[in-house]
Amino acid sequence: MAVVLVVEDDPVVRAAMIRDLSARDWVVRSVGTALASLREVAEHPPDVIILDLGLPDLDGRETLKMIRGISDVPTIVATARDDETEIVRLLRAGADDYVVKPFSSEHLNARIEAVLRRARGAQPPQLLEVGGLRIDVDSRVAHLDGTELELTRREFDLLAYLAARPGRVVPRRELLAQVWRQSYGDDQTIDVHLSWLRRKLGESAADPRYLHTVRGVGVKIVAPE
Repeated sequence: MAVVLVVEDDPVVRAAMIRDLSARDWVVRSVGTALASLREVAEHPPDVIILDLGLPDLDGRETLKMIRGISDVPTIVATARDDETEIVRLLRAGADDYVVKPFSSEHLNARIEAVLRRARGAQPPQLLEVGGLRIDVDSRVAHLDGTELELTRREFDLLAYLAARPGRVVPRRELLAQVWRQSYGDDQTIDVHLSWLRRKLGESAADPRYLHTVRGVGVKIVAPE
């Protein structure tokens, strides 16, 4: 059952949205400020966000950009302006869809279903292969050259996240948000887990095979040459 995060500062509107969405069997969480939404996304990632742009503490477009800095969760913005230029700006800032106030519960529900269908269709494959690495995401089992790796939960999550994005340098901030579910933290946490993971992959930071650190940017996984 998908989790919907409602970001709306008006208590009357928020209560109505919670009631209507809950009646359609969505799991609904809600906050009333931009900063609270960022904490919620980082600590308890939802499946979709309904983001009102008229928040009291931060401009809606800035909030959207900050959410995109830590998560790619589908986001539907609620705006009072039915203006093409404004809509284009919002979509370019990272919105997946939009609704114009006032909107019906049926309209909003249809938009939620649509963005979730698109998001699920874009999910990475559940069987990942990079060189001699073979990772079954569903069963949470990883093999290296046919030998099963003994990984902790966090090591597996880190390896699977990188393997779903081979060749791409993944920023440390993204790893904290998506693997550790934190909006901020100590880089040493990532370094320690990378060190443990490298040891199990038979490599080191000085002599990498799969895991390569790009100084000042992040980490990427590539197949050995």
